[in-house]
Amino acid sequence: MTSRNDLPGTYVFDGPAGRRGRPLNRLLQSLRTEDARTGFCADEAACCARFGLSAEQTAAVLQRDWQAMLDLGGSIFYVYKLAMMDGRSMQYLGGVFTGMSEDEFTAAMAAGGRTDV
Repeated sequence: MTSRNDLPGTYVFDGPAGRRGRPLNRLLQSLRTEDARTGFCADEAACCARFGLSAEQTAAVLQRDWQAMLDLGGSIFYVYKLAMMDGRSMQYLGGVFTGMSEDEFTAAMAAGGRTDV
């Protein structure tokens, strides 16, 4: 039987990932309010520290390393809040996570999705 963690190319957000990413997700979730977005834009590193992010999580946020954010327990729903602040689309993130450009990813979805699985 294939385990949920043995699905090549599939990101599994489960209990352990959620616990690992709790500080990161709390920060990213907070970006739903204008005050939090303003504070984050004023000093991103201080905001990361205030939420207790690890050094690796902080680096991922500051460098906009989207894949690292997921690897460090980030929920795509919360990671997308930061991407939106940067003017990025969900299709952009889809491209990042699949090794495609935003346009290639959008075209692939319009054509019916992945055909390599």
